[in-house]
Amino acid sequence: MFDTVLIANRGEIALRVMRACKELGLRTVAVYSEADRDAPHVRYADAAFLIGPPPAPQSYLDGDAIVAAARAAGAGAVHPGYGFLAENAGFARACAAAGLVFIGPPPEAMERMGGKVAARREATHAGVPLVPGTLEPVNDPDEVAALADEFGYPVAIKAVGGGGGRGLRVVRAPGEIASAFESARREAESAFKNPELYVEKYLDDPRHIEIQVLADTHGNAIHLGERDCSVQRRHQKLIEECPAQVLTPELRARMGAAAVQAAHAIDYANAGTVEFIVGQDGRFYFMEINTRLQVEHPVTELITGVDLVEQMIRVANGEPLPFKQEDLKINGWAMESRLYAEDPYRNFLPSIGRLTRYRPPVEGQTPRGGIVRNDTGVFEGGEISMFYDPMIAKLCTWAPTRDKAIEEMRLALDTFEVEGIGHNLPFVGAVMDHPRFTSGNITTAFIAEEYPEGFHGAVLDDASLRKVAAAAAAMNRVAEIRRTKISGTMDNHTRRVGDDWVVTLQGAAFPVKIAADAHGSTVRFEDGQSLRVESDWEPGQPLARLSVGGEPVVIKTGKIPMGFRMRLRGADLKVLVQTPRQKDLSGHMLEKLPPDTSKYLLCPMPGLIVKISVEAGDEVQEGQALATVEAMKMENILKAERRGVVKAIKASAGASLKVDDVIMEFE
Repeated sequence: MFDTVLIANRGEIALRVMRACKELGLRTVAVYSEADRDAPHVRYADAAFLIGPPPAPQSYLDGDAIVAAARAAGAGAVHPGYGFLAENAGFARACAAAGLVFIGPPPEAMERMGGKVAARREATHAGVPLVPGTLEPVNDPDEVAALADEFGYPVAIKAVGGGGGRGLRVVRAPGEIASAFESARREAESAFKNPELYVEKYLDDPRHIEIQVLADTHGNAIHLGERDCSVQRRHQKLIEECPAQVLTPELRARMGAAAVQAAHAIDYANAGTVEFIVGQDGRFYFMEINTRLQVEHPVTELITGVDLVEQMIRVANGEPLPFKQEDLKINGWAMESRLYAEDPYRNFLPSIGRLTRYRPPVEGQTPRGGIVRNDTGVFEGGEISMFYDPMIAKLCTWAPTRDKAIEEMRLALDTFEVEGIGHNLPFVGAVMDHPRFTSGNITTAFIAEEYPEGFHGAVLDDASLRKVAAAAAAMNRVAEIRRTKISGTMDNHTRRVGDDWVVTLQGAAFPVKIAADAHGSTVRFEDGQSLRVESDWEPGQPLARLSVGGEPVVIKTGKIPMGFRMRLRGADLKVLVQTPRQKDLSGHMLEKLPPDTSKYLLCPMPGLIVKISVEAGDEVQEGQALATVEAMKMENILKAERRGVVKAIKASAGASLKVDDVIMEFE
């Protein structure tokens, strides 16, 4: 076996591969760009090589530099992770030419299935059901228009060279084709160094189900069950789970057999994922094969007990698979939440900056018998860069049932502390509480249908509000006692902490009475309901772990005048705890309003201006594209919120802007 592996990637997947290598006793080599000098994967590796400046095309997409680093390090093999060069047959061949083992499928299989158009052709030959679409790349918007007329709107323009939502645009009307084609081509070139595009019919309301396959070089191929990846935003997966509720044992067997059939048809070896969409009628259609390790592989590992990265390394070393299809069993239920540096309160736009606080939940066995796993590649004090994917972490939970796996995920999300940047923790927490998600009634349209106006924070039901109110009242009592001990003390006088309070949150006011003892507080509401609150929380701690009404509750908290800022389950709450007199007086206070910025188009994230689509003096309509900003390998089109006239353009294409920099002003 080779004794040294270079990992041609960064972030959490580089660390994941390195850990598997070290468990096998292999030496690891990292590569890094100038932006990643202090990255965790660089520090964790046995050796590390600088390969170029921050932009990916000049570093992580530079195959020659990576091969040179591998040879200089004395590596015997290269693991590409996912993204970047993972599905690049030319890179796999360059590794082989340099005497390096490529830990992935043969380049011939990558060429036959790695390109999305080629994959569609192979699926057709293999007899796998296919979504209507092109078997060759498209060359211009006119060709897209002709195909849209043939297939019927909507259609999807997709990148030949990759996935993850990059280089993908859904077109619902003829007038959208030209701009969508141009934007998809730019993004595909930036992300994959391949601007080619293809077109297929877009199905609005399917499930996205993928099958994990594993094959060796001795003719053996198996599948390891499915993952339901239907919860997506902007065609980017957000929550994955396995198994999939929608699959019957018979449908699982048919889809698994189709996936293995596709692998055999191209002499596939190593790990791969066959992606399908499943319609409401239960029919499934091939989408593509990802000829690499998948981002969401941890959930498959949690329910099968198979270390996929270890198996990739063993297959690359020529070993046969150590198990047969009948040996594999699905055990329990696993969930994965992708945590991104995206601000859900600003339409999920990328957020970059320094992580001033980064405290993931404790990994391993939980008190409830579940498991928490967190794959991450960032650290407290580190920078989230504009040059790469915005992923912060992949938080995974396992439990015997789906309901219990969701509950483990809720508590893990509430425990996860991230400060300094915008992030999607609140949104994922809200999804975990959404009745449609908990019931399993999910499709790829779930987020678009349930959050059509974006995300503005979760609205808690009455039972949850009462739990938060009880927690706030008990915590406020602890804070008041602390204050009496450090200030306002007079000889022969002790300030008394009252029992009567009014807790106001999310537009509701709860008068409560507190009865405290040595172990906690009993909070009684006006209607007679009472909740017991127990916690070891002390003022100043940003995370409060409590038992409220006998159930575990974790709240992120910060102090504000007469109350707390409390965050849990996607709700960001200003919670006031006042005496009845203070509550009466606060009703006469004027609320400070934010400044009016409606006359300006502000840059919503740090990024590069790719295009200004209007000129001074233009009249614009609601929904019209105004400018395009690129950040974290994604193009973001900024659109007019209403009709107006452009007064002045304040930025130009190529400019690098900060958050809230003015792009243009309106009359």
